[in-house]
Amino acid sequence: MSQKVALIAGAGPAGLTAAYELLKRTEIKPIIFEETSAIGGIAQTYNYKGNRIDIGGHRFFSKSDRVMNWWFNILPLQGAPAADTLEKAHDIDYATEIIIDLLCPEWTKEGLIDRNLAVNSLQGIKIQAPDPEKEDMVMLQRPRLSRIFYRRSFYPYPLGITFRVARQLGLWNTFLIGMSYIKAQLFPVQDETYLDAFFINRFGKRLYETFFKDYTEKVWGIACDKIRADWGAQRIKGLSLKRALVHAVQDLLSSDFQKAQQERETSLITRFYYPKYGPGQIWETVAEQLIACGGEIHHKHRVCGVELEDGRVKTVIVENLTSGQKREFLADYFFSTMPIKHLVSMLKPKTPEKVTVVADGLQYRDFLTVGLLLRKLNVLEKAKATAANVPDNWIYVQDGDVKVGRIQIFNNWSPYMVADRKNTVWIGLEYFASQGDEIWEMKDNELIQLGVSELERIGFLMSDDLLDACVLRMPKAYPAYFGTYDQLDEIKDYFNTIPNLFLIGRNGMHRYNNQDHSMLTAMMAVDNIIEGRFDKTNLWDVNLEMVYHEEK
Repeated sequence: MSQKVALIAGAGPAGLTAAYELLKRTEIKPIIFEETSAIGGIAQTYNYKGNRIDIGGHRFFSKSDRVMNWWFNILPLQGAPAADTLEKAHDIDYATEIIIDLLCPEWTKEGLIDRNLAVNSLQGIKIQAPDPEKEDMVMLQRPRLSRIFYRRSFYPYPLGITFRVARQLGLWNTFLIGMSYIKAQLFPVQDETYLDAFFINRFGKRLYETFFKDYTEKVWGIACDKIRADWGAQRIKGLSLKRALVHAVQDLLSSDFQKAQQERETSLITRFYYPKYGPGQIWETVAEQLIACGGEIHHKHRVCGVELEDGRVKTVIVENLTSGQKREFLADYFFSTMPIKHLVSMLKPKTPEKVTVVADGLQYRDFLTVGLLLRKLNVLEKAKATAANVPDNWIYVQDGDVKVGRIQIFNNWSPYMVADRKNTVWIGLEYFASQGDEIWEMKDNELIQLGVSELERIGFLMSDDLLDACVLRMPKAYPAYFGTYDQLDEIKDYFNTIPNLFLIGRNGMHRYNNQDHSMLTAMMAVDNIIEGRFDKTNLWDVNLEMVYHEEK
């Protein structure tokens, strides 16, 4: 009997996790087709002359122990200080000994696992926790700091009304914000279908209009009253002004930091884990293991056709983007992380008309990062001296007169992300766009000029300090919660009738998932195969900040 094959569209977190789980737990061979030459999808790390870009910022933290343990099995926790630990006075919980379960003995990493030990013991290999100054295969623990920069002042993110914030906003304005919040609690908006009502009910109208409205519309390009509240429910579920204040007080009183971390919303976490060379490192390592252990990854190959027979996926057509040749592959299982719009358009026979219409109406938001290598920053904060650096991982730019949405400081994600961290600052300016609009169509040099001029305008840098720059584009980075999103159940119900086709990941499900939730959809899809479960509605129950029943 020939070996069963699972074809996987996309080498992002969901596709790679599915392939890993299949190799680890089944006899099914995974074959991944990736349209680009990169590994990791939006979670890749882009290397520009030794300076690395994390596209969108990826904190490695999850409420799912299953995901956390999976990550640490790929990259072990650090056992010694990183390059910047002492100088920045970071408080780190160091590991001592680590137990690694290899995917197969054929994969080992020099300096991490002894080859002879791997061959003789596939499970439970005990190693010393790695030193990031000596070894590359390591997961760092990092402090999290995200703030809002608004009218040349920093505000905490998530926002809480502390005495300092009240002084910055003005005492009268703060009083009015408080009254607005109380009004929202006493007389909430009854119809919470759209995002404006969602925010107002949790923060009050005045605070919403000050800190949420303009930024959210900058991200999505349309008004908040046109965006489904599902996005807010996924991204900040459980977070409110009251909850943020409670957590601030708890941090002052709590003696059990780790327990407090796990009990709070992800947006409020003050420490997280991070691969030494950015998120792409973990996915590149997974890809190495997959190939060494019998899986396949084909770059520059695009799935362009999916043919059904008797209600199941029978054949997948793949185009080699280098040669232009097309080839048919028989599939026992098919995992799709590609945009639903693309998948539906290539299915044969065609989907029911209603499904086709909904898929065609799904919309996306695209993403640009402008990388700037600087001698130093020049942050002009009110009532403070000019700062040559700041401690933030990323900064939300609230000012409505500039297009830049966020600023990443890659030095603060990991010191190893920057080729010369002691003499340069490496930042990423994040712009939200739609293919075909003014921002997306700008030439790279125009985007660089725009970025530098905008940051000069808000008091963040001086153009004389620019050393080098690059631009990175990421299409369809964010599935949008408008268009035909409110009819997505039509698509979910249809694909649930195809037993060997699994929609997983962010674009595969048209859901704004973090990578841990994308991974869980892949893990649970493999669970379903092993258990012989044909109903896939459990994959759609994976949601940000949900309590994972299988982990409890």
